[in-house]
Amino acid sequence: MGRLSRNRSSQYRALTARLGHSFKDESLLDLALSHPSAVSGAAEGASNQRLEFLGDRVLGLVIAEWLLGEYPAAEEGELAVRLNALVRKEACAGVAERIALGPCLALGPGEERGGGREKTAILADACEAVIAALYLDGGLGAAERFIRTEWAGLIVGPAHARRDAKTALQEWTQARGRGIPTYREVGRSGPDHAPVFTVQVEISGLEPVTGEGGSKRQAEQAAAGAMLIREGVWNDDE
Repeated sequence: MGRLSRNRSSQYRALTARLGHSFKDESLLDLALSHPSAVSGAAEGASNQRLEFLGDRVLGLVIAEWLLGEYPAAEEGELAVRLNALVRKEACAGVAERIALGPCLALGPGEERGGGREKTAILADACEAVIAALYLDGGLGAAERFIRTEWAGLIVGPAHARRDAKTALQEWTQARGRGIPTYREVGRSGPDHAPVFTVQVEISGLEPVTGEGGSKRQAEQAAAGAMLIREGVWNDDE
């Protein structure tokens, strides 16, 4: 196995099982998990940036074809809205969290200290890079099997997908002169391999609200969503 798999063998094995693919060239997966911060100063192409570029296109192709079959009566405009919602950074980061991609990433010291394993952009880019690694190692079929498995719960959602809660909450508070919401971790439970975080969102003039999730990012999103529902900005059944 490669550098990452030796350092994180249990997480690496769990990840490959979730991907549903046995890599002939494991260096492709190692490369997909290598954030630029971990290879600064190395030769060009030693991080996952080039794979991210390819994976974004593979994801778009698979989702576009899937949508054509899933919604035969939909017009181009509706299909475009659905496609954009399914390939955006938040969707990819959500998939990355579900498959526990964060613990497998190789990060530089600065990103490690800065919570890079939970950052939306880093997780999303790594997810796209993993899709590219699957494509290069096993062809379109390997990439498509993974995408259809992990995006199955998203493909049937409403055409006008709800924006991420944190963005929506910040826009709402700023429009009402309440400043920017602040998030504070107030609890953590569960074993190290499956923690549950509790985060409280605080807004000037409002009672705080808490949310839980398998990562700080998920808990923050849950807290923001709960605040939006409590204040009547979102409906509970949307």
